[in-house]
Amino acid sequence: MKKVNLVIISGLSGAGKSAAIKCFEDIGFFCVDNLPPPLLPKFVELCGAPGSEVSRVALGIDIRNRDFLDAFLGIYESLCKEGHPIELLFIEAQDEILIRRFSESRRPHPLGRGHAIAAGIMEERKKLSALRDIAHQIIDTSELSPLELKRIIIRAYIKAEEGSPLHISLISFGFKFGVPYGLDMLFDVRFLKNPYFQRELRFQTGDDKPVQEFIYALKESEQFMEKLTNLLDFMVPLYEHEGKSYLTLGIGCTGGRHRSVAIVNLLKEVLQQNGRELSCLHRDIYRPPSG
Repeated sequence: MKKVNLVIISGLSGAGKSAAIKCFEDIGFFCVDNLPPPLLPKFVELCGAPGSEVSRVALGIDIRNRDFLDAFLGIYESLCKEGHPIELLFIEAQDEILIRRFSESRRPHPLGRGHAIAAGIMEERKKLSALRDIAHQIIDTSELSPLELKRIIIRAYIKAEEGSPLHISLISFGFKFGVPYGLDMLFDVRFLKNPYFQRELRFQTGDDKPVQEFIYALKESEQFMEKLTNLLDFMVPLYEHEGKSYLTLGIGCTGGRHRSVAIVNLLKEVLQQNGRELSCLHRDIYRPPSG
């Protein structure tokens, strides 16, 4: 029996497991959603049988049920011993994001029927904690668009075939609204002079040229950018060497409208000039101005 390259996708309800499976389908994986774990060995056997043209498989598995989880862990260990290349992908999101998604869709949480959505989420996190602990890759979709999720999956699962470089996600944010979840690196630019206190700049943002000119003219901005780009020039190749497929970098200021936005825009320009592929999100740019 030939070996089957297998990606098993699980995670929290509402976090985007179905979207992830669709991404795998789009990049050429044979995909099956909600396969009961006891059927997994037979399914792998059929995929690896002589004459089968299936070589890359992505499976979505629902194992909230305790018996299914215990069965899956044993099956997973057996398949690994047989030499099948298997990766576990765990999809998650922040509680407040999951609550909002369920509220907007008006769907009950699978474990929260008759209870608050938050209670269902808490219970599901507890049930799946053992699986999350052994996952090869964890993707937090809280701040990701469907396109960004697809880019991350492409980088993670076909990079070996195409030699794809690490994908960098840049996020500007305001500390007063909380730090984005899942950052790999975080930089605080509140040491820079704040355009908020310039009357003519207060209601503009870091996307506007006057604000950019104000911030970029600061000596501290120039020094910070030089040190930051030198750090990334040093670290990104090391991350790539270790097989990391994406890097999420957050830059924060007080309100997330002026300094962090301008610095992220400048960093994006510098990285693109260096041939880096990246995405950019200004999380708090449209919130009311705040010093």
